[in-house]
Amino acid sequence: MSGPQLRLRDVLVTGVTGFVGPHLMRALAEGGARVHGLGPESAAPASLALASWHRADLMEPAALEAAVAAAKPDAIVHLAGQSSAARSFEIPEETFRVNTLGTWSVLEAVRVAAPKARVLIVGTGEVYGAQPDGTRVAEEAPFRPVSPYAMSKAAADALAAAHAKEHGLDVVRTRSFGHTGPGQLPRFAIPAWAEQIAAIEAGRADPVLKVGNLEVTRDLSDVRDIVRAYVALLERGAAGGVYNVCRGEGAKLTDVVRSLVGRAKVPVRIEPDPARMRPADVPYSVGDPSAIARDTGWSTRIPLEQTLDDVMAEWRAGNSAPVDRTRPNP
Repeated sequence: MSGPQLRLRDVLVTGVTGFVGPHLMRALAEGGARVHGLGPESAAPASLALASWHRADLMEPAALEAAVAAAKPDAIVHLAGQSSAARSFEIPEETFRVNTLGTWSVLEAVRVAAPKARVLIVGTGEVYGAQPDGTRVAEEAPFRPVSPYAMSKAAADALAAAHAKEHGLDVVRTRSFGHTGPGQLPRFAIPAWAEQIAAIEAGRADPVLKVGNLEVTRDLSDVRDIVRAYVALLERGAAGGVYNVCRGEGAKLTDVVRSLVGRAKVPVRIEPDPARMRPADVPYSVGDPSAIARDTGWSTRIPLEQTLDDVMAEWRAGNSAPVDRTRPNP
């Protein structure tokens, strides 16, 4: 373990209305913390039981500073951003603006209004790019981003490290690998496949599952495990530390698709769709979670098969959007 545990009383979360945010809010609340939300919406969704809501865009420095000052947080979790690598090829400038400059704005607001607060900057394992098959990449590995999304997150990671060093902020960075689960939008692979299968079962679509590039291996975790990692890092992560958040095991997307098709109640044929292919992709990406396990004791608990069951159940029930997530987050 890395030292005394931080007691979380008030936590400000940017992007709390996104995919990860509601799961994180519940995990923090279960630990006794009051969760404050920040986002561009005029009000938080009623489904989120937040202690307070602060309207601020990432590109509004004065509003961000006011929000941080008003929340008086012990900790801040920065989730907000453009989280789709595939979409980043379509909107590279917006991706850089939100992910890189947005992170700069949050760090500056913390420096001015809450310099003693712990800040968790959520990044991505995509910054590492391709790795040799069968290996697990550690935090010391060089960055080799292949998408505008990964490049924007690599820059945000560097900004966070610089603020910690130059201004003495208590910053912890994550490089979070793939995660899925209930509540994720179908612009991401697993819910997109589950949505199609549910529609096929209901007779609303032809029995053909359209897929992108399946010849890749990914480190996939359940979002409910991921938010436990974020709470653990807020409480026990090393100041200035950087951590891979991942299962540490690879899953071939061909196997994931076959597992989902195996759950279908009707025959389904798998068919490649050129429109779902990325301009550039990483064939193999698996992280080494040794550092977070050492410093916090965290590891994944939920098997991928259970996650797939839960995602399929959600789409079969038609519960695809429990909260408003018009601005995607990691």
